[in-house]
This record gives sequence, C-alpha cells and structure tokens, in this order.
Amino acid sequence: MNFKMLHPADQLIMIMERIYGYGMTTTSGGNLSILDENGDVWITPGGIDKGSLTRQDIVRVKPDGTVIGIHKPSSEFPFHKLVYETRPDLKAVVHAHPPALVAFSIVRKIPDTYLLPHFQQICGEVGMAEYALPGSTLLGEKIASVFATGMNAVMLENHGVVVGGTDLFQAFMAFETLEYCARLEIKAKRIGTPVSLTKESVDIPAGQKYNFEKEFTVDYYTSDERAARRDMCQLIHRAYKQKLITSTEGTFSQKISDGSFIITPYGMDRKYLELEDLVKIQDGTAKEAGKVPSRAVTLHQEIYASHPEIKSIVIAHPPSTMAFAVTEEQFDSRTIPESYILLRDIPKLPYGATTQDTKSVAQALGKAVPLVFVKNDCVIVTGGSLLEAFDRLEVVEYSAKAVVSAKAIGEIVQIDEEKIGDLKVAFDLE
Repeated sequence: MNFKMLHPADQLIMIMERIYGYGMTTTSGGNLSILDENGDVWITPGGIDKGSLTRQDIVRVKPDGTVIGIHKPSSEFPFHKLVYETRPDLKAVVHAHPPALVAFSIVRKIPDTYLLPHFQQICGEVGMAEYALPGSTLLGEKIASVFATGMNAVMLENHGVVVGGTDLFQAFMAFETLEYCARLEIKAKRIGTPVSLTKESVDIPAGQKYNFEKEFTVDYYTSDERAARRDMCQLIHRAYKQKLITSTEGTFSQKISDGSFIITPYGMDRKYLELEDLVKIQDGTAKEAGKVPSRAVTLHQEIYASHPEIKSIVIAHPPSTMAFAVTEEQFDSRTIPESYILLRDIPKLPYGATTQDTKSVAQALGKAVPLVFVKNDCVIVTGGSLLEAFDRLEVVEYSAKAVVSAKAIGEIVQIDEEKIGDLKVAFDLE
C-alpha cells in the first residue's frame, strides 16, 4: 500500500482507526492532523466519536482560518498550528492518551528509549512540556517550545503525548513505538530493574548488512509458494493485531518447497503487508529483484543452514517477553505444562549477537532449544512449520504475561523436576 497516495482525510481515518482499535485513545480523546502542501491543515473534529469517524467528518482549515467541513476542528487545533509554524519540516501531528504514556505523564517522567535499539532510531530524544489548559494558546506555546529544540516527540504533564513527523505514518510509527516503549518499561519494572543501552551500542543493529551477489526475477509463483505467502501474511497480520510485533519491527521467514525461503521486507508496515511484498531468497546468494529484505536476513540464512529441521523463524519484541530481555531476570517456562512443552529452557544471549555473532546464535538453537532471548534486542523463535513458530511466539508472550502478573499476587511455584521429567517422557522432549 502506498500510504502517501491516499487523500489526507483517508490517511487520518486510517490512522485514527488503528489508534482507537488498539486501545491507545478513547471515544472523545486524541486528535490527528496533516499539513497539506498548500498550507491547509486537515484535522480530526472535536466532540465526534473517534471509533466511527468517516472521511466526511474530517475538517479542513485554510491558512486564513476558514473552516471547511460539517464539524468544528478539534479544540486542540491551536497547538497543531503552532507546531507547524515552529517546525516547517513537520507535516503531521499525532496526539493521544494511551494508558502507558499517560502513566508516565502523571508521574512526569519520560520513558527510557534506550531499552531497545530501535526505540532511539525511531523516536529520537523525547521532551516534556509543562502542564497548561487543554486547547489553550499557552499549551500550544509550551508544546511548540519543546519541538523548537528539534525533538519530534513531546510528553505532556498530566495529559498524554504529541508526536510530529514528515508524514502521518512516520508520526504514527514514532507514537506507536513510544507507547510500546512505555509498556515495556512498566512491565520490566514489575519484575526487576531495566538495563539501558549506551548511546554507542544502540547503533549496533544498524550495522546489519547482507551481501547478495545477484538478483533474480520471478516470472511465476508456484501454487505452493503462493500458499506459503498467503499463510505468512495472515500470521503477520495476526501478530500485529495481538501486539506481538509493531508496524516496523518483527521479522518472519519460511522455507518453501524448492529450498529457498521467503522473508518480510525491510521498512514496510506489517499491518498491510501483501503477498507480493515478501522477499524470496535463493541459495543464500540471490534475492528477488527490486525488493529489500529484512536486515535480519543473514541471521535467518545462518539458522536455516545450521538446522535443516527448522522450517520457519520469527524474530519479535512482544512486551511481556522483552521485560525479561531488558532485565537480569531469567524467564522460567516451568509454569504450566504447555509452556514447558513448547518453550523448554530458554537461554539469554548477549546484546549484539544477532549482528556480530550470527553463528553462535544459530548454534544456540536446536531441537531442545527452539527459542532464545537476546538481551535488549529480541526473542528468536523457530519451528518445524510456520504455524509451530507462531504458536511458540504466542505461548512465550502469554507465559511471560502470566509471570509478570503473578509477581503482583504472590510467590511463583514452578513445576518440580520430577514432573518435568514426566513431561519429557510423555511428550518425547529428550
């Protein structure tokens, strides 16, 4: 999908549906805007249900202040206008009140954007604007003054967050990532002490590179490959809906019958991935022409080469799971039988391994170790099929979520070694 080709009103409806649908704003809260090339500002209306907006509800405000539409613009229009005047490079603004970010705003703290490397790469530094009356010129001035320093994301004391971008999708991407960042930090603090990355180490994943000696053109996809692409897109969309991945982070791959594999592309919105967006890799030396594979393609290739029994790989960052990756706490799957049967004992690998030591990552995996955590990075899940890998991704996140919740109730009692031995025999886990 070419998001930029959509009319501003359609862009606003699409992104508001995502924000509302994922519980990141309420019926009456939040507002989005786009600055058009001619100086018009397209903005969501005030006092209209955010869960059922149509393109006819979107309001257009001309540079001279003339309002075009059947509703009044959002009461927060003044700060949108001031942000655009202060930062001419910004062409879209997202403002909402997702619970995790509101939690930070009411304790007047900024989420730690150094827990995972892509937080900084997407959000940059985040500022804080002093409290002022919603809809007031003073609030707009306080927000604009922080944007004037060059920051694109601003927390509002006792209010929420405002994020700007060069287009609406970029603003949404940073907003979604910052909200995820807040959720992760809250979960991590429930089980231990989060460990931040240094400013130098956040650049390590950017060094991921692949070297393909050649490209190839696909003139025809077999029915088996089309089915594989269909299944992969369906599960990627499901993973996004379940908040197991974000719009920009999360890599799926799957072997296909001719021995090659298909993998998610780099930099494309996971929610709208289509069959033709996936990238085919042949022999580890050639990629499908005109497409850019995930930066993790070399790691996927290494794992497949080391383990012929592995048919699918998922690299993801689900928040409850990642709470264990950003703390020193060890995740123990001996909680319920399903968790141990599917997850087994899960090692935690050092930060940077996915780019600096792919062979060691591949060697750490195997029949007895179907998934690994990588500190301050990701969880890598494997399976004998795409569905098995996806099932493991769900189970590790649901299990981690249960453990995080259990910490607030009482002492966790693990399944003892004798019962684990029974599971190993009954389910052939040796």
